[in-house]
Amino acid sequence: MKKTLLLQIALLLSSLYPAFSQTNPAKGWVSLFDGKTLTGWKAAENPGTFSVQDGAIVVAGPRAHLFYEGPVNNHNFKNFEWKAQVKTTAGSNSGMFIHTAYQETGWPGKGYEIQVNQTHTDWRKTGSVYGKQDVKETFVKDDEWYTEQIIVKGNQVTVLINDKVINSYTEPDTISQGTGTQKLSSGTIALQGHDPKSKVYFKDIQVRVLPD
Repeated sequence: MKKTLLLQIALLLSSLYPAFSQTNPAKGWVSLFDGKTLTGWKAAENPGTFSVQDGAIVVAGPRAHLFYEGPVNNHNFKNFEWKAQVKTTAGSNSGMFIHTAYQETGWPGKGYEIQVNQTHTDWRKTGSVYGKQDVKETFVKDDEWYTEQIIVKGNQVTVLINDKVINSYTEPDTISQGTGTQKLSSGTIALQGHDPKSKVYFKDIQVRVLPD
């Protein structure tokens, strides 16, 4: 009974005071996008690729990346869950980066990309841990909202589409540091603008920090 009461109080505080969730992130999900502005996010290379429309981040334009630089966990996540509502359009390609860091130009050199792609010519489809453990099947259709969720714990990356696990990647213990910075560590998250012909929508972007 006491545990139930404490949980109810925690949930009430989280709903009334968002800062409570940010200082106690393991208690529940924390929103990273206010649905109106790009406050807390920083775009690199071509900022015009990103805009906000009807409660969603619209990605459309030349290559660019939008990094979360806000206050939640000081935009540094090690073990965590992250999810967003995503909608692709025909032939579009995008991605969601984990354990990455802001950089001015180019494809992010740090961390891993989790693919967003139903019908682009790239054979690596939604849910791929890009270049590490790729998915060839498609599980959703263009022009339909779906949930893409990423769970990172230790050396394990799990990807869920609409609450169904479609990829589970275990990073080898013997991965060489000499292969570059594509290695699980910690860092922020980012959304990818892939090319001018790709248009993708993201909304309800949330994170839940997990214990180390």
